[in-house]
Amino acid sequence: MSNLNPKIVIGGTIAIDHVKTPDAEATHLLGGSAAYAALAASFFTQPVSLVGIIGHDFPQQHLDMLEGRGVCLKGVERSPHESFTWSGEYHTNMNERTTHRVGLNVLENWQVRIPEELRAANIVVLANMSPDNQLEMLGQMDKGKSPDEKPFIIADTMDLWINIANERLHDVLPHLDLFVLNEGEARELAGTHNLVKAGRMLLDKGPRHVAVKLGEFGAMLFSANGCEAPEIFRASAWPLETVADPTGAGDTFLGAMAGFLGTSGQRSYDTSLLRQAIVQGSMLASFTCEAFSTRRLESLSPTDLAERLRLFREATHW
Repeated sequence: MSNLNPKIVIGGTIAIDHVKTPDAEATHLLGGSAAYAALAASFFTQPVSLVGIIGHDFPQQHLDMLEGRGVCLKGVERSPHESFTWSGEYHTNMNERTTHRVGLNVLENWQVRIPEELRAANIVVLANMSPDNQLEMLGQMDKGKSPDEKPFIIADTMDLWINIANERLHDVLPHLDLFVLNEGEARELAGTHNLVKAGRMLLDKGPRHVAVKLGEFGAMLFSANGCEAPEIFRASAWPLETVADPTGAGDTFLGAMAGFLGTSGQRSYDTSLLRQAIVQGSMLASFTCEAFSTRRLESLSPTDLAERLRLFREATHW
């Protein structure tokens, strides 16, 4: 773990999840885009600051676990109302999921508030939340007095915002250094089924880099390089024989990338470092799938991750 203080600030949802799979079911789980991302980032560097909102019913043990892992909770707002909840079920094909219930609750009228001491950051992560909330968060972060002091800004999104808040999402994109989304969202937002075309078209909307999550097949990185064709990197995922719960894998990928980049102590990253971040994110996300919620991340050791990375290098060497 790095001793640097990169000041990573991650904003997004913090949830109570209820997950059912063909083999098991669990309730009162830690969920939410920012919770997974912050925990993943803290695996590489600490402290990581979490920004979000929870209700009076949020389990204290989840907060204790996050704090114990080096996640700063100064940016987590406590509300007297009920927490954001999600209930879903995975089917035999774990790529297929049914959402049974979403309780927006505290998120319904949430306005992001960034404490003064968290506004200067090297890396700002806008985890999956409404584009309005992402813009609220961006507007409160220090921009830096020079280009060298500008924070590196990463954002994720989902199909819901593409469908109901497309214009506001497009307002977010020009601010981004790295835009992260899954392949279906990339195709939908770009308006093309071809992922290579989608990557180029998304870069044209403003981000300097676009990472497309391919689930069990890995990820692709598209980088603007001043030429008509973008620079492309493709990484495989770690093959899993058993998947217990894929919830939060994409958010783990996002947070792990930010955490790994933070170990460099920089504010700007070349494509070589971003490629390494893609692989680190993919490997950590594979562990998330091995147990419900964040349970596998909580028990994971640096040795476990290092060994999987070693095996991945062997498997992909040619």
